[in-house]
Amino acid sequence: MWPLLWDGWTLQPPDSIFARMAILKIARMGHPVLLRPAAPVADPLAPGIRKLVADMLETMRDAPGTGLAAPQVHVPLRLVIFTVSSERAAREGGEEVPPTVLINPRVEPLGEEAAYGWEGCLSVPDLAGRVPRWTRIRYSGLDLEGRPLEREAEGFHARVVQHECDHLDGILYPQRLHDARDLIFTSEARHWAGQVPSAFASSSEADGKEAS
Repeated sequence: MWPLLWDGWTLQPPDSIFARMAILKIARMGHPVLLRPAAPVADPLAPGIRKLVADMLETMRDAPGTGLAAPQVHVPLRLVIFTVSSERAAREGGEEVPPTVLINPRVEPLGEEAAYGWEGCLSVPDLAGRVPRWTRIRYSGLDLEGRPLEREAEGFHARVVQHECDHLDGILYPQRLHDARDLIFTSEARHWAGQVPSAFASSSEADGKEAS
């Protein structure tokens, strides 16, 4: 069980509102809740919001996942949670990010640089896609205590935040693909270490034309 109250980046012991956490049902691609923009959270300090966050954290941990947006658990509010474990940070060459709650978030790019990376999603199970994202961003919003929170992020940290915040605008990562051939089943990912399906397909097509 995770401690679930935040003071900046420092975790504090939970209070009784988190005593009965639940694992929530995750909405899958095709459900209407994932297609429409979410509404702002009117009162970040409301007990229902704290309970929702507790349940989302437990759901994310159980899945397991790196992030979760409220619409993914059938709640159309502008609230996301995310984390980057030390193991994932080492694998992605980025920084560790402790469990973070971001309410009514805003995201802005810092510069024009973007990069492609593979993404998965709990709402799009068993698939992965190669998605372009801004490499450096600034994000802001409110924390679980209703206090302003602002951070700059880059690399995988920035990718996770952009992915989760997309959910709040009714966007799933397959909509960000530049080439539909870069959407694959995770069971087939072993074929593409260091390669890109769309580039492979294009080179195969070119080879075929030359041979003819």
